[in-house]
Amino acid sequence: MAFRPLHDRVLVRRIEEDQKTAGGIIIPDTAKEKPQQGEVVAVGNGARGDDNELIPLDVKKGDKILFGKWSGSEVKIDGEELLIMKESDILGIIG
Repeated sequence: MAFRPLHDRVLVRRIEEDQKTAGGIIIPDTAKEKPQQGEVVAVGNGARGDDNELIPLDVKKGDKILFGKWSGSEVKIDGEELLIMKESDILGIIG
């Protein structure tokens, strides 16, 4: 992929959840919520502090993350729907 986020931004691919409930009921697409888990595809170099010092990001490519329901901006890159968000929108790293 020929895209690199700038500063403290992160490019994320949503991880799709199961389409069935534990009881075996299939959930239709119209009733599903968008997943709040994703995989980091690319990261920026980091943010600049008050002293203009580069602060590296805590996440790296390949990390599985949890983010807020309304976090990020949806973009389409190379035909794939992805999210761009600031590192501060990420709630945590899974695993």
